[in-house]
Amino acid sequence: MSRILTSEPAEDGAIVTATRRPSVGNSARAYLERVRGGDMGALPAVLGLVVLCTVFTVLKPVFLTPVNFANLFQQGGQVTVIAMGLVFVLLIGEIDLSAGFASGLCAAVLAVSLTNMGLPWYVCVLAAILTGVVIGLVLGVLVAKLGIPSFIVTLAGFLAFQGVLLAILEEGTNISIRDETILAIANKNLPAALGWGLWLVGVGGYAAVQVVRSVKRGRRGLVADPVSLIAARVGTLAVLGGVAVFVLNMERSRNPAVASLSGVPIVVPIVLALLVIWTFVLSRTRFGRHLYAVGGNAEASRRAGINVDRIKVSAFVICSAVAAVGGIIAASRGASVDPNTGGSQVLLYAVGAAVIGGTSLFGGKGRVLDAVLGGAVIAVIDNGMGLLGFASSEKFMVTGSVLLLAAGVDALARRRAAAAGLR
Repeated sequence: MSRILTSEPAEDGAIVTATRRPSVGNSARAYLERVRGGDMGALPAVLGLVVLCTVFTVLKPVFLTPVNFANLFQQGGQVTVIAMGLVFVLLIGEIDLSAGFASGLCAAVLAVSLTNMGLPWYVCVLAAILTGVVIGLVLGVLVAKLGIPSFIVTLAGFLAFQGVLLAILEEGTNISIRDETILAIANKNLPAALGWGLWLVGVGGYAAVQVVRSVKRGRRGLVADPVSLIAARVGTLAVLGGVAVFVLNMERSRNPAVASLSGVPIVVPIVLALLVIWTFVLSRTRFGRHLYAVGGNAEASRRAGINVDRIKVSAFVICSAVAAVGGIIAASRGASVDPNTGGSQVLLYAVGAAVIGGTSLFGGKGRVLDAVLGGAVIAVIDNGMGLLGFASSEKFMVTGSVLLLAAGVDALARRRAAAAGLR
C-alpha cells in the first residue's frame, strides 16, 4: 500500500520526513476540504436525485415500479446523450444552442436514407453521424477561426437547422421508421442474461480501473486511495447496479402470455459505452487535458503551445456528432421523424442536464458523468411530475428553477474557490 509522505519538525528543530498510510478517514477529510473550497463535483446532483426519488415515491408509489423505472431510461436517453456532447463545448467556455435541432436534422438524414432510399441501417446511421460531424466542423470554424461568438453562431444554427429540417421533411412530412434494428435502440430490451453480463463487465471493469490507478500512483510515489475506499466504491456500484438489473429483469408486461416485457433497455448500454469512451478521452488523453486547459485559460494555453483553435473546433465536432446519436435515439423512440424532432425543450433540457450534473458554464470544469447524472435529474422531474398530474407549465417552472439553482451553486463554488486561491 502506498504511503503519504509528511514533513514534521523534530524536537531539535530538524525536519523529519515521515510516512503515513492513506486511510478512508484521510480521504473523507480531503473530500470535505475540497467541498468547502468550492469543488462540490456531482454532490448536488446526487443529493437532488435522492431527494426527488424519495419525494416522488412517497407521493406516488408507482414511481419506483419496474415499468416506470424502465421508462426513466428510455425517456431520458436522448437528452442525456446530447448533454454528453454539450459537456465538451461547455468545458472550453462556449455554448451550442443548435445541438437540439442538429440532432433533429441528423435524425431526418437517417429517416430519409432509411425509409425513402432503402439503404442499410448501418449506412444510414453513419450518414447521420457524419452529418453531425460536418455541422460541428462548420460551427467550430466560425467560432475559432472567424472569432464569432458561439452564442451568435449557434443561435443562427438553431434557426438554420430548423429550416433545413423542414426542407428535408417537405415542410412538415412525417417519415416513419420501420427498420427493426433502429426501432430496437429505444424500444427493446436485453435478455436477462445479457443484462447480468453487462453488470458483471461494468463492475469488473470499474474495479480494474480503480486498482490499476492505485498501483500506478503507488509506483510513482504519489498518494493512492486506500484499498478499503476502493472496495467501498466498487461495492456501492455493484449493489446499485445489481438492484437496477434485478428490477429491470422483472416482468413488466400486463399480459406476459401475449408479449413479454423485461430486461435492461438497449439504450442503457449505448449510454454507458459513450460514458466510458468520452470519460477516457477527457481523463486519459492529451486532447482531454488540453480541453480543460483551454477552458481554464485560453491565452495561457496558447502560450503553452496548445493549438487552441483546433481544440475548439474539435469540441464542436464532438458535440454535434454526439447530438446525432441523440437524434437517432429520438427517431427510434418515436418510430418516426417530424419537424419537432430535436426541438421543443430538448436543447434546454440537455443544457440543463449538463449544468445540473456539475459542468461549469464558465469553462474548465466538468465530466461526461455530469451529463448522465443531470439527465437522470431531468428525467426524474419530468416523469415524477407527470405521474402526479402536473401541467407542462408547472414542469417547466420547476425544471427552470432547478437549472437556476445549479447555475447559482456553480457561481458560488467558483467564488469560494477563488477566495481560497484554488482558481
